[in-house]
Amino acid sequence: MSERIIGIDLGTTNSEVAIVKDGKVEVLEIHNGSYLLPSVVGLADDGCMLVGESAANQFALYPERTVKSIKRHMGSDYQINLGEHSYTPAEISAIILKRLKTIAEQHLGEAVNKAVITVPAFFSDAQRQATRDAGRIAGLEVARIINEPTAAALAYESNHLGQKNIMAYDLGGGTFDVSIVRLENDVVEVLASHGNNHLGGDDFDQKIIDHAIQHLKDEFSIEEKAFTPQVIARIRRAAESAKIYLSNNPFAMLDEEYLLKKNNKVIHLSLELSRHDYEEMITPFIDQTLQAAHIALEGANLSVSDLDEILLIGGATRTPLVSQRLEQEVGLPTRNEIDPDLCVASGAAIQGAVISGDKVNSVLVDITPYTFGTSALSMLDGEMYPYTYVPLIRKNSAIPARHTEVFFTPHDNQERVDVMIYQGEEKDALNNTEIGRYTIEGLSKAPAGNEILTTFSLDLNGILHVSSKEKATGMEVSITIDNAIARFDEEELEQAKMRIGQLLGDGSLSEQARSDNQRNHNQILIEKAESLMEGSGEDDREDLVDGVERLKDALAQGGDIDDAVSQLSDLVFYLES
Repeated sequence: MSERIIGIDLGTTNSEVAIVKDGKVEVLEIHNGSYLLPSVVGLADDGCMLVGESAANQFALYPERTVKSIKRHMGSDYQINLGEHSYTPAEISAIILKRLKTIAEQHLGEAVNKAVITVPAFFSDAQRQATRDAGRIAGLEVARIINEPTAAALAYESNHLGQKNIMAYDLGGGTFDVSIVRLENDVVEVLASHGNNHLGGDDFDQKIIDHAIQHLKDEFSIEEKAFTPQVIARIRRAAESAKIYLSNNPFAMLDEEYLLKKNNKVIHLSLELSRHDYEEMITPFIDQTLQAAHIALEGANLSVSDLDEILLIGGATRTPLVSQRLEQEVGLPTRNEIDPDLCVASGAAIQGAVISGDKVNSVLVDITPYTFGTSALSMLDGEMYPYTYVPLIRKNSAIPARHTEVFFTPHDNQERVDVMIYQGEEKDALNNTEIGRYTIEGLSKAPAGNEILTTFSLDLNGILHVSSKEKATGMEVSITIDNAIARFDEEELEQAKMRIGQLLGDGSLSEQARSDNQRNHNQILIEKAESLMEGSGEDDREDLVDGVERLKDALAQGGDIDDAVSQLSDLVFYLES
């Protein structure tokens, strides 16, 4: 039997590890059903090294001894100070790789010594060598370094026949590149690439952070010096959460309790951010990526009309504006049926299996073969039209899928809205198939522009749940449509069902509450909270007692440990400041 070679996506924000088992790709579970290991390394109070979720949890409390986004510094002379020692980017990356290696070994029950590791196509030789060095430090023989778009193309097209020209658009946490890839039978060739190793979701976060800081300055007259690294880290946490939420919802709240003190008064961050405002913030970044796409096409001596597909890679591509702008610019729908966070690790595992001489079957996913949406008064063919189709869940989306859009009443004092639900691809909703409808009655008598949030949720069984809620009052009406998929073309449905599989593994990795380092970190947090009880006021003492008990219960019973740690850390930070 040939030696197994694992696949690793060493990402700026998150990293993943995958294997090929019995001809199928498995992305391995990291913790509590998550397949993403935060690419964060930190030093705990007791000097132990924290990796992944445990390090991410302490970032808001101790950013000075926590490292994020190290990938942006690979191949440079940048030094990271943690405690009494300094580390190179390759060494920090090696800590992350070592954790992924251990996860693979625990899953397989055998030693793992080789890996295929992915890098952005736009990485320099120095950055690639630093990645290889990181693997060696972690005890891994790097069988191959491959480009992320190549890996993604392998995941999407592992059994491809014939020729295709593909644009692989890779927008991750800290890096961006776009590659023009030619697939011909079992050969994947990158024709041209362009990008920016300092553009990604981190920059999107920074725009939200700047927006929140300006709000705090305007609302509470907070001075610049009050925004310490700890405060910025906590605002960053809120910004990251809001960004993720806005991928499927039109509004998000930036929430952080115990943010800072001014004149012995606690300042909380509570600010609503709309997707529209967020997209305006990041539009210049998206413009840069589209310029890079055209440069890559020129480098490949191809035009837009020569492209067959667009593949979305990287978590930041979940921002709806990305696919919207790409489809407008290129005139092709984007493919996103494989999780953009996981497709690169999947492709790396496929490459590892190919090197080992193992047979690999197609990467399997369950998708919806139809687009579902509603209608609204909007522009169609240059004129206002009351039945313009608004897709909410698009064809080939991985299921389960959920998406929320905001709609606005067109008239003053409008008390009812009719909601129609369609399946189809036509811009005129009346040319699609209506599969349901309902009426919202009793709306508040508001001026035109009253916000109505409509949510489409499609589950694995093909059941579509649709609801609409008046944002101002919370009044909600919903409908459930059984077998929204199966009610249509049975032949097409069966073809889609043939692709059903388990992209994310079989879940056989045993549940781990925390690594030894994480348990030590949690115990130190509990002890610190208990030490603060004596000098605290009655209300704060009660909050500390509740927080400690909640964390102890979570540790003992396997509850939501991350949430309990986060809340207790926030309270400790507030009281210590």
